[in-house]
Amino acid sequence: MIDNNGVVQRWPAQSLMTGLIGNSLGYDHSESEKLTTLQSRLRFATRCDVVGEVMIDYQTVDLGQSFMSETGWTTWGAVEERKGGSAKTGTHIRYKHYFVDSVFTVALSLIPSDPHFPTLDTIEESLMEPSRPLFIGRKCCIPSVPILLGKISANSFLEALRKAPLLQRLKGKSDFLYEIYLPSGEYTAELESAHEFSVTDERDWINQIHTGRRLMTQAFIKLSDG
Repeated sequence: MIDNNGVVQRWPAQSLMTGLIGNSLGYDHSESEKLTTLQSRLRFATRCDVVGEVMIDYQTVDLGQSFMSETGWTTWGAVEERKGGSAKTGTHIRYKHYFVDSVFTVALSLIPSDPHFPTLDTIEESLMEPSRPLFIGRKCCIPSVPILLGKISANSFLEALRKAPLLQRLKGKSDFLYEIYLPSGEYTAELESAHEFSVTDERDWINQIHTGRRLMTQAFIKLSDG
């Protein structure tokens, strides 16, 4: 959130991927050490198959209602009183941004590999049979199809995104230019249109705030086949 705006970008955030996979593994918000370790090991790249449209959901909440001004439930499963600057009344406005009718393909890896922590095999199993229902970023964003495409063998994220299959309804569109987002260090000379930029999308899972800074590369590619 930036003030009262819940903005979105054209790639999944590091915290989103951590929360999605952590949820499939059965983690909860109190297991901050597990979530922090998982987040530090996740590396992934994104291919924008269908960007769709941005929908802005206009929301209001009346903080003067008794159940809002006295106590409230938190993600820790305990009642918490609103105090200090948050103990305001009146109607507050929120703008929640969503991508609708979108398809994004994500190539995921874990670095370093460690048998004492979840492996790719473990994550594959958890995405096939998750511990809890999965959602993409927000609880109202339920995926329309199973989110796991399967395993792929590739020497780089770029190769993986070129080889990863399109959904059946998108077949025959491999000649299109697809927008991709790569982690820092994946840049190659063949990506003439590439440019690097910084993002803040990691999460401090102890204090429940976004933090950190990492570099990503945007580029455009054609796929290996249709």
